[in-house]
Amino acid sequence: MVQLVGSLRKELADSLSACRVLVVGAGGIGCELLKNLVLTGFKNIEVIDLDTIDVSNLNRQFLFQKKHVGKSKAQVAKESVLQFCPTANITAYHDSIMNPDYNVEFFRNFMLVMNALDNRAARNHVNRMCLAADIPLIESGTAGYLGQVTVIKKGLTECYECQPKPTQKTFPGCTIRNTPSEPIHCIVWAKYLFNQLFGEEDADQEVSPDTADPELSWNPADTEARATASDQDGDIKRVSTKDWARSTGYDAVKLFNKLFKDDIQYLLTMDKLWKKRKAPLPLDWLEIQKLACPQEVTGTGLKDQQVLGVAGYSQLFSRSVETLRSMLADKGDGAELVWDKDDPPAMDFVTAAANLRMHIFSMNMKSRFDIKSMAGNIIPAIATTNAVIAGLIVLEALKILSGDVEQCRTIFLNKQPNPRKKLLVPCALDPPSANCYVCASKPEVTVKLNVHKTLVLALQDKILKEKFGMVAPDVQIEDGKGTILISSEEGETEANNSKFLSDFGIRHGSRLQVDDFLQDYTLLVNVIHCEDLEKDVEFEVVGDAPDKAPTPPSAQEDKNVANGNKDSAEPSTSSKGEQN
Repeated sequence: MVQLVGSLRKELADSLSACRVLVVGAGGIGCELLKNLVLTGFKNIEVIDLDTIDVSNLNRQFLFQKKHVGKSKAQVAKESVLQFCPTANITAYHDSIMNPDYNVEFFRNFMLVMNALDNRAARNHVNRMCLAADIPLIESGTAGYLGQVTVIKKGLTECYECQPKPTQKTFPGCTIRNTPSEPIHCIVWAKYLFNQLFGEEDADQEVSPDTADPELSWNPADTEARATASDQDGDIKRVSTKDWARSTGYDAVKLFNKLFKDDIQYLLTMDKLWKKRKAPLPLDWLEIQKLACPQEVTGTGLKDQQVLGVAGYSQLFSRSVETLRSMLADKGDGAELVWDKDDPPAMDFVTAAANLRMHIFSMNMKSRFDIKSMAGNIIPAIATTNAVIAGLIVLEALKILSGDVEQCRTIFLNKQPNPRKKLLVPCALDPPSANCYVCASKPEVTVKLNVHKTLVLALQDKILKEKFGMVAPDVQIEDGKGTILISSEEGETEANNSKFLSDFGIRHGSRLQVDDFLQDYTLLVNVIHCEDLEKDVEFEVVGDAPDKAPTPPSAQEDKNVANGNKDSAEPSTSSKGEQN
């Protein structure tokens, strides 16, 4: 066993061996961090991760080997780390940190929590649990060569949610459905198609041509008749994509001709769309099989980095549809599949469908590797970046356990040296934001919505859970009667879900008290009734400007980073002055 014996003063070394710490995440950063912790002298460690090991993890998550593929990351990480330090006491949980079992009392068992996460929802949740338990939290993230570490302490520093976070980039539905101009548009369309065929159908993820495209000035009654469908299926009626696919028995040829021939011919009847654009070129299954070579490949190197021809992707489409159809059938009636970039059949389907659509719209097709990177919002992970960030986490942890929280810093790892020739830029921690709706003494927000059109279910799912990161909210109307609008107890208020807010007397100026007992979090919501919200906007948070998130100093490029997922790459702190 190798440890930093003698490098730390006795009091600190004793503190390390006695304290309990929680590591949330056992992936890229988590593997490096667990190794660093035991080699520094930490003896009581608990680690939680819901994920299992995929072969794609093996190039950087060095605690895992090929024989571990499919096993729990947390459990295997524990077993591997114990080889460095057999005397360590490590507990592994193959679970979600958002499970109600890990409540405030659970968090109070630890002197320190360290995040090694890759998504915003979990980060928000751990932030709130640490605030409720009054436990220091070290937040971290990496994206390619960029990295960030910061310390969050209740009442002393900004919390993770003090500063607005940039929202994930979205695209207009008419661009995805009618006029894609970039590969990402085709990839998003292919992911939507997967959900429409095999997953949970979402009206916002429709893939058929959009007849309500604002660019159009044609008469649907006249032009729809000119859309030529194949003799085999003749089906371009506006019906549920999944229902139609089931009616064909998920026939891959019929699916192909509908998606890449009939729907494209339908698009061509929308004359105005193609006056200033190159018109799409429909594909026909039989013609492709007659003329093209399935073995056609461009590019060299690894298989995932090669680009097939149209025939190759048509065959891949057919094989993946058959595989996914079998997987769906095995799950039984009413089952759904969930798209996962690490699931080979799902990735095959999106790769094939996206590339076929790219070809139709005259774009250069992409390799499976490139599509996986874009489809999963992945920035290639760099093992060295994870190692640097994990080391910085331990250094900040040593300051906290030494009682020197005031000496903690937010540290940015840059891709290029800043003007002072530093790759690592330490910055002072900012105090809590008085306007934070999470860590302020009395959290309060104002939401603008139409009380006559907003359902109680939308308030619960889209506003309280999705926007404000709650897990199990309870909502009481401040109407003098204490009316319970939403209860976290199953079945108590389900009948309210399909009713509008106005049905309960909620109007302009109403106030809602929202409690999430799991997070020990209370939020007061002020309602502003508004009938002129922008199209497709269900609500607005007054004063919310997520696309204007502050950037850290010396930023040659975006430093708001998160491990392997740029969507969740947001700053934990606001702009600060550099510290020597």
